[in-house]
Amino acid sequence: MSAPTRGRPRSFDRDAALDKALRLFWARGYEATSIGDLTAAMGIGAPSLYAAFGDKATLFNEVVQVFGTRYGSFIPRALAEEPTAEATIHRILREAATEYTRPDCPHGCLVISAGLNTTSTEIADMLRALRNRNVAAFAARIQADIDAGSLPPEADAATLARYVGTVMQGMSQAARDGASAAELERVAEMAMHGWSSAV
Repeated sequence: MSAPTRGRPRSFDRDAALDKALRLFWARGYEATSIGDLTAAMGIGAPSLYAAFGDKATLFNEVVQVFGTRYGSFIPRALAEEPTAEATIHRILREAATEYTRPDCPHGCLVISAGLNTTSTEIADMLRALRNRNVAAFAARIQADIDAGSLPPEADAATLARYVGTVMQGMSQAARDGASAAELERVAEMAMHGWSSAV
């Protein structure tokens, strides 16, 4: 009589499971999302989650990378494609109004909101670094226009970039609080009036 064979673990679609984890972290934040929440949403047991994705922090890191590629790519596209810093910032703010209020996704920006109230310094530092990287990219684009003479030499690239980052953080929170795309588009236009005054 042969020994019974061990059953193969139930297969699952890794990308689909990762997307479910992404949406859960996006909606609830890192701290409020438990392993139990993740396994329930992803349709796998805890051992399978650890085997496929590592621990919660490792899974969240992968989620953030996917988020950036899938939902945050409007920022590098605008930086690469627009001819001036002003056009770049205007496009980023207008597209943020749309992206932050997508009907098929949790509202706001995961990188801005998911680390709120986290007790993990690793997660908080990682998200802060990503936000600051965007601000640094804005500053570099603005400084390029200052150096080229398209913006006045007294324009402060670092402060202008921080202004844009701050507006985006406010738009993200407003979207989570129920602001519509149309309302945020008007905020983007008002922000550009502030930009004009500042430069």
